[in-house]
Amino acid sequence: MIALDRLALFAVAALALLLVPGPAVLYVVTRSIHQGRRAGLVSVLGIHLGTLVHVTAATAGLSALILSSATAFTAVKLAGAAYLIGLGLWTLVSRNADTDVALGGERTLRRTFTQGVIVNVLNPKTALFFLAFLPQFVDPSRGHATLQIAFLGWTFAVLGMITDSIWAIAAGAAGDVLRRSRRFALGQRYVSGSVFVGLGVVTALAGAHHSSD
Repeated sequence: MIALDRLALFAVAALALLLVPGPAVLYVVTRSIHQGRRAGLVSVLGIHLGTLVHVTAATAGLSALILSSATAFTAVKLAGAAYLIGLGLWTLVSRNADTDVALGGERTLRRTFTQGVIVNVLNPKTALFFLAFLPQFVDPSRGHATLQIAFLGWTFAVLGMITDSIWAIAAGAAGDVLRRSRRFALGQRYVSGSVFVGLGVVTALAGAHHSSD
């Protein structure tokens, strides 16, 4: 379907982009440090299920429809920002946050997974990225452009799971060391909550979409 040399070029370009820390990496690292490696890896799964939602939407053309409307783009962006800020504020004020970390139960991991999905699905810049990036590697002469886009999107998601998992494992190991410090244990939820709020603010203030409805 896709020539091996073109697929190799795509993989190199995708890895170059994925290895640069962005909001998703920061989210995974924060989760890993705050809740441990297992929670970080669960966050990675959630983030990239969200990635597959964007890939599916891009393949079906739904992302283009959203991005053609300034109102729809802004609504999705602000919903994502509000979710991140709300998540950060909950982490800051809830006494249950530290208990959840200590228990590490399946319910907590399910919530962490769901939050990862929501954070990525409500990021319209991910949709914009796929619409701009994936078509560059489609070979029209081979036909089935839709299938090529879907295949490239799934490949990107798999590569992203690998690189983000490395971040999760490294951050989880660092968190294991840091959590032995009583001072860090007392302050970690404030650091994590502040990071989430900061991500939400950055998302809300990101450059406006200039297309008209």
